[in-house]
Amino acid sequence: MQTQLAPEYKNTLDGQAAEAILRKCVHCGFCTATCPTYQLLGDELDGPRGRIYLMKQVLEGAEPTRKTQLHLDRCLTCRNCESTCPSGVDYGHLIDIGRKIVDAKVPRPAGEKAVRWLLKEGLTSPAFGPAMKLGQLVRGLLPASLKNKVPAKQNAGTWPTRTHARKVLRLAGCVQPAMMPNINFATARVLDAAGIQTVIAPEAGCCGAVKFHLNDQEGGMAQMRANIDAWWPLLEQGVEAIVMNASGCGVTVREYGHILADDPTHAHKAARVSLLTRDLSELLPELVPVLKPQLTKQPDAKKVIGFHPPCTLQHGQQLRGGVEQHLSAMGFTVMVAKNEAHLCCGSAGTYSVLNPGLSYQLRDRKLGHLSELKPDVITSANIGCITHLQSGTATPVRHWVELLDEALS
Repeated sequence: MQTQLAPEYKNTLDGQAAEAILRKCVHCGFCTATCPTYQLLGDELDGPRGRIYLMKQVLEGAEPTRKTQLHLDRCLTCRNCESTCPSGVDYGHLIDIGRKIVDAKVPRPAGEKAVRWLLKEGLTSPAFGPAMKLGQLVRGLLPASLKNKVPAKQNAGTWPTRTHARKVLRLAGCVQPAMMPNINFATARVLDAAGIQTVIAPEAGCCGAVKFHLNDQEGGMAQMRANIDAWWPLLEQGVEAIVMNASGCGVTVREYGHILADDPTHAHKAARVSLLTRDLSELLPELVPVLKPQLTKQPDAKKVIGFHPPCTLQHGQQLRGGVEQHLSAMGFTVMVAKNEAHLCCGSAGTYSVLNPGLSYQLRDRKLGHLSELKPDVITSANIGCITHLQSGTATPVRHWVELLDEALS
């Protein structure tokens, strides 16, 4: 696709990056078949091809409107289109650039600006943990819309205390320790059983995705630099990898090298961090032979575990099939939905707050397909998906590592 950049974008990094991405697009439309919002709305401008057309117009000098902004806002950034695209268009990077440019030109209503500010500042604030504890205390009194965002309080158990020669870093995350601490504790216990010590850098916080995708890209990059600075001494001491048990954080940290490629102080370090980042499921091939003989509770083969692969895992990180394959090798009966397993569940970070109508339609559509499996439990690999799906079903929804942890305890 040929693009004639407007003068104001010709000599900018964003303009040049967008032009390089657009050049790959042949406008074939394969992406519309796998776009969740196009599936729901049937509007070309609510699919990747239409949004690319809108962004191209803006980059060529057309003035964006509030309608342009809304079409870009409705994108879940699930990156399903990237898995489908025969030309390898980096749509996820393009939509970040497009939103940044459009938001600079189109003012948002005051109420919308306030909600977005509260999300990007509140979710990443030290006050989030105490606020979540308070919400859990009064959870039964909360209206449904708030109750959906406040999971029941968990007893996370104990953190392993053994030391091992093999060490990996874990990003605690901004919301996971407060909302579902058992995911991090279960991860540490499973790795401990395999002879791997989990190390947490206290100074590391949010991966930067919340602010970055709410168009506070400078704020998001500041968090990325802070994490790199917190991890670097440990990486220098021989910590072998940064292991993610939240695929949403994982896809972002894997892109530190891209996002900070032009950073004068952190580009080299960011590239190394991206290279060393692994999703927890990528460790399963080496964990299974070690952990299988240690199972104290043999998995019940009659118990069906429905697995929802998050978009950030299967499209953002291009990791497919590992969880089902390796847990099945340990005796678990793991199944994915027979229909639309590739589609987003509607969580998508803050999307369920900003676009609840579309988000809940996608959630119910996903749960409908999963229910056909008659699962005893639904699992996923990202806290956002887990919380979102749980809000629409009485079937327990958990992280897959929690089931492995229970089988080892």
